[in-house]
Amino acid sequence: MRLHAVEAGEGPPVVLLHGLFGSAGNWGAIRKALAPRHRVIAMDLRNHGASPRADAMDYPAMAADVAETMGGPAAVLGHSMGGKVAMALALRRPKLVTRLVVADIAPVTYAHSLRGYVEAMRAIPLRAGLTRREAEAALADAVPEPGIRAFLLQNLRLQEDPPAWRLGLAELAAAMPAIEGFPEFVTPYPGPVLVLNGGRSRYIRPEHHDRFRALFPAARFETIGNAGHWLHAEQPAAFLAVIEDFLSA
Repeated sequence: MRLHAVEAGEGPPVVLLHGLFGSAGNWGAIRKALAPRHRVIAMDLRNHGASPRADAMDYPAMAADVAETMGGPAAVLGHSMGGKVAMALALRRPKLVTRLVVADIAPVTYAHSLRGYVEAMRAIPLRAGLTRREAEAALADAVPEPGIRAFLLQNLRLQEDPPAWRLGLAELAAAMPAIEGFPEFVTPYPGPVLVLNGGRSRYIRPEHHDRFRALFPAARFETIGNAGHWLHAEQPAAFLAVIEDFLSA
């Protein structure tokens, strides 16, 4: 399927792919910073933002969406779930990916507590007059971190009557096992790969490096200091310095 995308700038194309519960809008500052030197294409993945809803949420299907939408070869940068989509695209369609940036995710299966987030969001009664404070209170037990609650609630359109989520929550709930996993691939991607992790994040561990090298033999690894999982939002200047150097190499 063709995805909703936001474009800016001119030059060598760069595709930006968000993580679970995110959207193209999460890349606003990065997109603006890259636009003077690149044609930047930020996409809403299926079941997110303004893109279509679909039952399947496996990585080959999501990679096929990106391939259909991008229109030609490009550098591809993905964060978290978007990083897995980017890796699947490079492994399935290597000629479409000129270079690859993977931000704080590994090509492995994760055991997450994120299924509870989906169920908590689905449990909020979407009635007319629902306030943000009420929605945030309804999420508090399942999502104790205020920053993550705020991130999730960016997807709730309270101005609509009744309020509505910009997420396919039913589809996401059914697909969580596929989202947490990663498929097997036989042929590695030979192009240049930059793997970034946050210094305070546990998503990429030393034991994952061998798996990366098996699939991406040209991978190099860098750490963004004083950053957690959302490294591009927490340390945007450091993040940009590293990726701009890689993209211009």
